Amino acid sequence: MKIGLFYGSTTCFTEMTAEKMQGFLGEELVDVHNIKETGLAAIKDYDILILGISTWDYGELQEDWEMLWDQLDNFDLNGKIVALFGQGDQIGYTDWFVDAMGFLHDKIMPLGPQIVGYWPNQGYDFAQSKALTEDKSHFVGLALDDEDQFDLSEERIATWLTQIMEEIAELS
Repeated sequence: MKIGLFYGSTTCFTEMTAEKMQGFLGEELVDVHNIKETGLAAIKDYDILILGISTWDYGELQEDWEMLWDQLDNFDLNGKIVALFGQGDQIGYTDWFVDAMGFLHDKIMPLGPQIVGYWPNQGYDFAQSKALTEDKSHFVGLALDDEDQFDLSEERIATWLTQIMEEIAELS
């Protein structure tokens, strides 16, 4: 069982998160793909995906994801397990915290994946987010803020990865 981790990164925060995730789970389990270099075609090669995206400015997609956005419509994710993580700035952009992760969630849901890794929204200080579940109690994936809460990221990553691996095991 290999996991395909696909991310786009402009300032390296999302890239560093991807590398930490691979380090935590092991290179033998996780293949990391920078979508700027590899594109999205390899998504079809994995049954389990972790997708990482950051939010820019006022709720905009990260540029690498934006360039490939329409390609997502061509993927059949039925039977695939997908977990999402997002980077945002809850203080500087409090009304748009990790919105891009919410956009990615909404984009792939019609494609049929089983989503794992919903993450509680406690411990954050933001006004609004399009990455919240319908009841607003959780994010649709792991929300990180390496601008304002870098000191919490490593523990959040480890806890979330343990959570998603347990959820994946329950689905298998």
